[in-house]
Amino acid sequence: MTPEIEEETTVSARGGVTIPSLVRDQLGIEEGDKLRWHLDDDGDLQIEVVHQREGVFDDVEPIDMGETNAVDAKEEFGIE
Repeated sequence: MTPEIEEETTVSARGGVTIPSLVRDQLGIEEGDKLRWHLDDDGDLQIEVVHQREGVFDDVEPIDMGETNAVDAKEEFGIE
């Protein structure tokens, strides 16, 4: 279970805030991650962390699918 953390930040003139380091560390937030904001009808705000991980598939070996012909694929499958 995640420990309860209460922090306060100040909104900048441009609307930016700094996520407190305790919150970033606990949620594994890293540079490039996104925050998804949801405000419901009652005025309750939920924030979801969307992790953006570059290079996740760097270790995956490519698979040779042989040669393909775009014209044949379009004629056979209607692919544009």
